[in-house]
Amino acid sequence: MKIDSILWDNDGVLVDTERLFYLANQQLFSEFDITLTEQQFFDWFLVKNIGAWHLLEHHSAQEIAQLRARRDRIYTNLLHASAGLAMTGMQEVVEQLAAQRPMGVVTSARKEHFDLIHARLDFVRHFQFVLTDEDYSASKPSPEPYLLGAKTMRTPVENCLVVEDSPRGLQASRAAGMPCIVLRHPIMANYAFDGAYRVVDSVQELEHEINKLL
Repeated sequence: MKIDSILWDNDGVLVDTERLFYLANQQLFSEFDITLTEQQFFDWFLVKNIGAWHLLEHHSAQEIAQLRARRDRIYTNLLHASAGLAMTGMQEVVEQLAAQRPMGVVTSARKEHFDLIHARLDFVRHFQFVLTDEDYSASKPSPEPYLLGAKTMRTPVENCLVVEDSPRGLQASRAAGMPCIVLRHPIMANYAFDGAYRVVDSVQELEHEINKLL
């Protein structure tokens, strides 16, 4: 396999923020006496990308939009209150790999949240570009984000390695025709990730597998 570039997901890969986003949604839905479980978050947000808004079936589209904005504000506050969001050892791995291949970030995060997360970190300088939710019309599991990443990188899709943590991210990379290494997050401990090139359980394993390909 020839790898000319690497495309990275952000949440759950570069930074440990999946749980904060879960807590933000859990807090919002608790206001309606709804307990959003970790399994539901996994199924609806990280596999199907449908969210949990269907639980509020009696609310109008305008009300849902307002609640989504409130959820985002809760998440923003959690990010502000959190330190040390980088995955342990990941900054060193990214720096080492950036010297070998051009790299970009393809994330479903909003630019506001991405910028807030990375304001206190040292990742961004190692990437050629960052694509956030505002840069494409269809989010993961659609292949559009990764196809745009390959186009921006000017690399054939089969030569772009993707690093992901979620089923919808894996589905997006596979639909785009890109090999994908999955860094398994504890929320997804029992998921098989069929179709991934490799599934690893630590940053150290991830570094080892990527270096074998390079």
